[in-house]
Amino acid sequence: MELKTLQYFVRIAREESITRAANALHITQPTLSRQIKELEKELNVKLFKRSNHNIQLTDEGQLLKNRAEELLEMSNKIQEEFKVIDRSIEGNVYIGCGETKGMEVIANIFKDIHNEHPNIQFHIYSGNADDIANRLDKGLLDFGILIQPVSLNKYKTLYLPTSDHWGVVVKKGDPLSQNKYITNKYIVDKPLICSRQVLDTTLDKNDFAEWFGTQFDDLNIVSTFNLAYNAGWMVKAGLGYAITLDNIIDTSTESELTFIPLKPKLVSKHNLVWRKDHTFSKAAQLFLDKTKATCQ
Repeated sequence: MELKTLQYFVRIAREESITRAANALHITQPTLSRQIKELEKELNVKLFKRSNHNIQLTDEGQLLKNRAEELLEMSNKIQEEFKVIDRSIEGNVYIGCGETKGMEVIANIFKDIHNEHPNIQFHIYSGNADDIANRLDKGLLDFGILIQPVSLNKYKTLYLPTSDHWGVVVKKGDPLSQNKYITNKYIVDKPLICSRQVLDTTLDKNDFAEWFGTQFDDLNIVSTFNLAYNAGWMVKAGLGYAITLDNIIDTSTESELTFIPLKPKLVSKHNLVWRKDHTFSKAAQLFLDKTKATCQ
């Protein structure tokens, strides 16, 4: 199958209409329909379910859409890298990160590089550790910023000079909001809203689990999240108490929420990681060199 056919297929999936997709692609509807029929014949599966008003993906179609989007994204990345391979340093750097103060260091490095090489562009992908690791492994990202606890065994790692502190976000006026700090005895029996990452017991080292000790398995987890911003809404709704990093959820004077640090203090370091076998573009290599010079 050709990339162009996959582009046609993805466009139809997004538009949920062959007519709209054909108009967007500037080709005739019969031509587009024929391309999709040939693709279904090649794969020996039905890709779309047709109704009176639109078409929707079958399970096989959804799987192909996921894989096709990854292939098309990789194809675009390769084309962009080869456009600038013989020129002065320019091009694209792809970085994935979660919600963290570690981006402050990276942003300043971006600015310094951009001042010297204005044709370098930086692309930030936001997600949790699993999302970032998945895209790193597929070659869709050059680098990832991962927050502990996380497994780093399969990556090369550079420690950033930043870290985040863990604490509990509660509603102002809640009895716990009067505390200056939170020990595990205050929350072990409370309804908790936690990042899925910190609940991963397969990690070689999970400081979060160690902080709770033997009580970790008995925690009352009522909800999990991968973006702390959404956890803030659940706290506001009264669902429970969010265990998260500082400076992520709005706990300003105007907010109805407040952040209380854990005691003993629990700190997560920031790690810039990349695949051991990853081949860097000139722009990505420049970023890595600058980051090493800044952080080492």
